[in-house]
Amino acid sequence: MAKEMIAMLLAGGQGSRLYALTEKLAKPAVPFGGKYRIIDFPLSNCVNSGIDTVGILTQYQPLVLNEYIGNGQPWDLDRLYGGVHVLPPYQKASGSDWYKGTANAIYQNISFIERYDPQYVIILSGDQICKQDYSDFLQFHKEKGAEFSVAVMEVPWEEASRFGLMVADDDDKITEFQEKPKEPKSNLASMGIYIFNWDILKKYLEEDEADTSSDNDFGKNIIPNLLRDGRKMYAYHFNGYWKDVGTISSLWEANMEVLDPEHSGIDLFDEGWKIYSRNSGMTGHKINAGAVVENSMITDGCRIKGTVKHSVLFAGVKVEKGAIVEDAVVMGGTVIKAGAVVKHCIVAENVTIGENAVVGAMPTETENGVATIGTGITIGDNATVGPKAMVRDNVEGGEVQC
Repeated sequence: MAKEMIAMLLAGGQGSRLYALTEKLAKPAVPFGGKYRIIDFPLSNCVNSGIDTVGILTQYQPLVLNEYIGNGQPWDLDRLYGGVHVLPPYQKASGSDWYKGTANAIYQNISFIERYDPQYVIILSGDQICKQDYSDFLQFHKEKGAEFSVAVMEVPWEEASRFGLMVADDDDKITEFQEKPKEPKSNLASMGIYIFNWDILKKYLEEDEADTSSDNDFGKNIIPNLLRDGRKMYAYHFNGYWKDVGTISSLWEANMEVLDPEHSGIDLFDEGWKIYSRNSGMTGHKINAGAVVENSMITDGCRIKGTVKHSVLFAGVKVEKGAIVEDAVVMGGTVIKAGAVVKHCIVAENVTIGENAVVGAMPTETENGVATIGTGITIGDNATVGPKAMVRDNVEGGEVQC
């Protein structure tokens, strides 16, 4: 039985701009918002939008991601026909290849798509925080009689040159595509979310693969080729919350925005559009007498004896008596010992911050950076980690890491 639309989720990126956070795991597996990982958002969007078949294309450091996805049960994607499938590069009779680009990754999985004989394919990014109804997007695509549609957001004109931009007419028909231009003709930024008619996508993937000079990339090759041929291409305006969390600062900002849903537009407590995740299986959190917690998200299994303000604490974090955590993102299993001060930073999973250690600092007029501590790191007693530090190795007690 044919599926109307299936999703292909690009989750193979190295996430190099997240530095220490992605040295041991793929970017879509990076924790977010207390109890989630980044990939929970596109997966939940699929389920909430009625899409029950998702191929996840993995490549870089996929083990944690693969284990997390499992059989897809937390997202109701454990289906006999369809469901979620992790699709790494694999050995073929003609040899094997790493995914060379976003288009090549889909090309290598044409046989997977053909199993479901879909009319439409939606291409998603595994490194965005976004709550979006893809069924509305598909309805737009059908009404326009489109062969290709791209979700776009209006961005401030002064920032437009940072994005891939779609130039469209009054009917939303795309007339031009600009990749990070110095002089933008549009402020419609591509979100990297595409709907294709499957026959069109397959044709252009095969042509692109045959072109030995191609970068095998949607932005650089497929979209320009569609424009060249005068295909029916439309821009779908999205007005909800969307953030590419590909940098330390944007990941930190998105976590902070979780704490202010009325102004930021991202509400993780919205019963009408739930974001599903694999449960930590931990007990409830406990806040001891004398502890202070203000405007923070405290997740399962946390034990708070110190002070936590305007921060996001993931499952199993321990904050000992006298410790201060402020404007921080602290990922699962981390221990912050007595007297430590942790401010304006991202601390990865299973970190130990020693007694009276200082990590990060609140921004000033001359200093503004997000300190970052990699997975499994130990910061020794009385050590100091500066406001812009990127820590990949243990820091001895009393040492200063700039």
